[in-house]
Amino acid sequence: MEIRVLRYFLTVVREESITKASEVLHITQPTLSRQLAQMEEDIGVKLFDRGTRKIKLTNEGILLRRRAEEILQLVDKTEKELVEQEEQVEGKISIGCGEIAAVQLLPKIIESFRQKYPRVTFDIFTATADLVKEQMDKGLLDIGLLLEPIDMEKYEFIRLNIREKWVVLMKSDDPLSKKETVTAKDLSVLPLILPRRMNVQSELASWFGNYYEKLNIVFTSNLSTNSAIMVNGGLAYSLVIEGAVPFWDQSKVTFRPLDPPLTATSVLAWKRGQPFSLATTKFIKHIQCFLGIDKS
Repeated sequence: MEIRVLRYFLTVVREESITKASEVLHITQPTLSRQLAQMEEDIGVKLFDRGTRKIKLTNEGILLRRRAEEILQLVDKTEKELVEQEEQVEGKISIGCGEIAAVQLLPKIIESFRQKYPRVTFDIFTATADLVKEQMDKGLLDIGLLLEPIDMEKYEFIRLNIREKWVVLMKSDDPLSKKETVTAKDLSVLPLILPRRMNVQSELASWFGNYYEKLNIVFTSNLSTNSAIMVNGGLAYSLVIEGAVPFWDQSKVTFRPLDPPLTATSVLAWKRGQPFSLATTKFIKHIQCFLGIDKS
């Protein structure tokens, strides 16, 4: 016996007419009649006395009305309690991320999550993928948005469908800015700032090829914002992920893509087997649903 059909039944009892009930329920009269007949057949008793102008209940129908009202009252109460329980989810979720294009996904994910759980707050920690991973391993961060390459053996993760592009950062009036793209040969004679992460340096070494051993590496930097300050000071050119660049002052520093292009992927990750708070558990589930890979 379906909850939906019980609601149909009580509406007919209240309206004392299938015609009126069908109008209230916004379904056709034949459909409603068919549903009620099917219910009578399923339970094996006659519920209505259809011999009069107004529908009247049989003794069995009167009993069902009483029980249906109790059942639906309990269903409505349970649904309300579940909604209230959802609304009471609270806590702080900590997310570590680098200065990459994929960060622009976070506002949409967080906004839709907080519409459902408004008491949950977030802490955003900005660092390289290596440091974010270290903080995740210590249980200090719940979720990491990480730039690959990185060892993901201990993590559950979702690889994002966003290509992170490597570019070279320079002063806006630099002669190199007149070029549409920049090659390894162009950079081989210039002072450079490279990322601090060793596995990322390996990726760049492959891109530079034979020029890598001759590079004039003046700085390494863990965050592109600080390297941009050095670029603006005229000290060097910096290789960075394009993601953070659009939010900087383009009148002071600009960028050009590499030729041939060099790209990377990023992942949303969390520690495998880690006991999370209810808020974080629901957020991970929300991420999976948001990105269309619900594992339920």
